[in-house]
Amino acid sequence: MENDAVRLYCPKESCQFANPLTHKFCQDCSTPLPKRYLWAVGSDLHDCHSGTILGDRYLVIHKSILLDIKPGLLPEIPESDNLGSIKPYLKLIPHRLHIPQVYGILNLEHHQRHKKILLLERPPLITDATVNEVHLCNSLDTAWTEASSIRQIHWLWQLANLWQPLAMEGATSTLLDLDCIRVEGVLIRLLELRLDIDHSPKLCQLGEFWQQLLKNAKPSIAAFLQELCDLLIQGEIKSSEQLIKVLDEGLSQLKGSQTSTIKIYTKTDPGPSRPRNEDACYPPSDTLISQPPDHNVLAIVCDGIGGHEGGNVASNLAIETIEQEVRELTSLAYNKIDPSLLLLDLEGAVANANDKISQRNDSENRQGRQRMGTTIVMALPIAHEMYITHVGDSRAYWITRHNCYQVTLDDDVASREVRLGYALYREALQHSGSGSLVQALGMSKSNLLHPTSQRFIIDEDAVFLLTSDGLSDFDRVEEYWEAEILPLLSGQTTIDNVAEKLINIANTKNGHDNVTIALVHYDVKYSEPDQNIAVDIVNILTNTQALTFNYTVNDESEISAQKTQVIKENKSVTPASVPLQLVVILGLMLLVGLLGYWFKSQIKSSTTISPPSPSASKLPTNSTDRNLENLSRNWVIQINKPFNTKNQSFRARSFFRVIDKTPNRQAADNPDFWLRLCTTSNSLSTTIKLNFSQLQDLNISVLPSDQPSPCGVGTRSEGTK
Repeated sequence: MENDAVRLYCPKESCQFANPLTHKFCQDCSTPLPKRYLWAVGSDLHDCHSGTILGDRYLVIHKSILLDIKPGLLPEIPESDNLGSIKPYLKLIPHRLHIPQVYGILNLEHHQRHKKILLLERPPLITDATVNEVHLCNSLDTAWTEASSIRQIHWLWQLANLWQPLAMEGATSTLLDLDCIRVEGVLIRLLELRLDIDHSPKLCQLGEFWQQLLKNAKPSIAAFLQELCDLLIQGEIKSSEQLIKVLDEGLSQLKGSQTSTIKIYTKTDPGPSRPRNEDACYPPSDTLISQPPDHNVLAIVCDGIGGHEGGNVASNLAIETIEQEVRELTSLAYNKIDPSLLLLDLEGAVANANDKISQRNDSENRQGRQRMGTTIVMALPIAHEMYITHVGDSRAYWITRHNCYQVTLDDDVASREVRLGYALYREALQHSGSGSLVQALGMSKSNLLHPTSQRFIIDEDAVFLLTSDGLSDFDRVEEYWEAEILPLLSGQTTIDNVAEKLINIANTKNGHDNVTIALVHYDVKYSEPDQNIAVDIVNILTNTQALTFNYTVNDESEISAQKTQVIKENKSVTPASVPLQLVVILGLMLLVGLLGYWFKSQIKSSTTISPPSPSASKLPTNSTDRNLENLSRNWVIQINKPFNTKNQSFRARSFFRVIDKTPNRQAADNPDFWLRLCTTSNSLSTTIKLNFSQLQDLNISVLPSDQPSPCGVGTRSEGTK
């Protein structure tokens, strides 16, 4: 229970008025009063009574649940050289939908000793305003019994998608701790991270952990989940990618028991202070589309960059390009669409739009800040899935009856600092230029662009809000979602009325920019199936073990023309038939070749540079799964098996340098991570993209190096908006 005598201070720096805890707005200046409930990691607060104030600002609600009563002040931040223990939280910020982020630290004198307690923001908490109580969300095993069959598989699917990102940060033990795994409606929410101390858990242990849930599994999926757990324990499922594919098929089998009506409505406005509207949206503003009857439904929001120089041109060009390409991508039947390939294709469509804008800039000789560009966020609903792709700081929010979640991470300087493990988010926001974009469409070539694509499973009513920063700035969505968007889920308002109110909020509460929004409303009906689902797990595992690449080559001659020519032996040659002079010549040639190889290896070893980090230097050359997980930029790898891509054929023992590593982005069927590689041969300048499973199949050797990349690939382009 909260202490009625305690006051919540206004976050506005010039006000700081002390308000009752029950108030939502400052009594003095009407500024919204945020209630930031925090989770204190560890058990040091369990003997603190409710109502106690710690550190002159943190109110103890219950055990480790605190409320910051001075939200306008920057929390105490760990020293930059002491971020090691919290870096897993920072680097996992792309997964903050499931993982709470670090708020700050609390210095506490506890039992005659000084203690620093880590504080996490947005933990899995339920706030009951009617009785003024805050408590933890239910654990997975508690909520499991009452969940539908599709929800039960969906929860496991989310855990499977978290396995590889947590493994990369040494925190998979979290997924084997029921106390840490909480559920907030449709979402898996982790209470805190449990770091792997002695060893990293294996997938077989995940199967053993899931077995305790089987007794309360819904009848239609019980046999499927039992077989799944058995195969995990037996080691037949060797990667999280395989596990995700199996669970995906289980979800697909249940899609017939769920019907969804999807409505999309868009609206754009120049705002009160801008002479022109550089934003653009699809469908065009004030358009309502519905599925059914429409087959193709897509929502796009673009925020142009470049002012009178052409921001509106860039945003409209992006929409025109992407809409055409996505229409082609979704022309197939649902069961013919491979989610992992669709995610890549969506990124490819964004890259093509980027190139068209960039080419337009080049043709008009635009340089530096004169180049026009645009941010983008788009939503593609397909059956029980939602695909979100974005570049820049236009955002996507997922609103359910339980909460409002920002599912995209801004491509700005502050987010980059956190993602790299350099700073806490609230600290990074204090730096000058923290809101400057690090990437947007049209600013550079697509090989320097890194779109983010995610896939979400929808098994209950939901609203996705896509918005430019004209609305999202100053946390207006977080402030007003409950009053303005939530009623749409209960049928108390209409989608066009919600859009109108959000535009008015952006113009009156912000008013500094154009504003554009798209609302995607899911109305979901689900009924438990009468029969057990039938999933051929063994066949799925067999297919995923085969090496598959991003592209298939339809023209056999294209590959054969690029292959190294090998002279065939027409007949065997016996020593007796070889002249002595030829034997001597061949021997001399062999000796010269061996000497040349020796000199080359000596030169190579003398110019080898030390690995860029201590952790990387520990990697042996023989590849293991763990070694592949630790690969980072500028490492050189040797691929020991021949393989083909769309435009190139590579021999065994080809060398590549790692340009970029992209972790799992919370989307099913998306591989655990992608590596963007370039050839290290001076005669080639080819860039390819492989995932974790493909690397395993290709038998990789790791050769650490931080020598300059021969591909000429640099860092992301930076711009301001």
